[in-house]
Amino acid sequence: MKILAIDTSSAICSVAILENDKIIDEISLNDGKTHSENLMPILDEILKRNNIDIKNIEMLACCVGPGSFTGIRIGVSSIKPIAEVLNIKIASVTSLEALARNVENVEDEEIIISLIDAKNNQVYCGIFDEDYNKKEDYLADDINTIIEHLKKYNNLICIGNGANLHKELLKSTLKKIKFVTNNDQSAVNVGKIGYKKYLENELCSADTLNPIYLRKSQAERLKINN
Repeated sequence: MKILAIDTSSAICSVAILENDKIIDEISLNDGKTHSENLMPILDEILKRNNIDIKNIEMLACCVGPGSFTGIRIGVSSIKPIAEVLNIKIASVTSLEALARNVENVEDEEIIISLIDAKNNQVYCGIFDEDYNKKEDYLADDINTIIEHLKKYNNLICIGNGANLHKELLKSTLKKIKFVTNNDQSAVNVGKIGYKKYLENELCSADTLNPIYLRKSQAERLKINN
């Protein structure tokens, strides 16, 4: 099964093609251009250089957030018409679960903590066990509140730009904690998780694919406060 996966939820615009859970090719760009400028040219390039017709894509995988509000909207709105034209299903994958897959060789009882910077001392947080299963609902809050929440866990592995940004604070307040150096988000992980969701019959259609923001945008918050 050929899978086309995209991730536009961070500063990186990433597109990958997989055969089941094996990567065929990936293109990731962080060149200062917007995702609206980069996504479709990258998609066209990766198909052409692998001699794959878009009609041969059998499933789509899309990162639906949380992360960049604009980036998420671009990714979701771009993948929906492709799914409709090809009449194929989509795997909805969160950025937090995709980040967790960057962690390799997880030992028993270790807890993976995905942290994505949400600006102004806020973070998005995902908590996963050694088998990458989500242990509880995703969180979006001040980093100090998140740290208090994490104190109930031991043997933490932290990943993501939020973990990197608040590394010293996390190290000073949490016990048995380590950090992963590869904090970049990737469409490859989105595709691999997408294939797992396919095997578990957890796919959606273009009509039911929705972004996951976890919190309102700054513009929406300012409107409410005013």
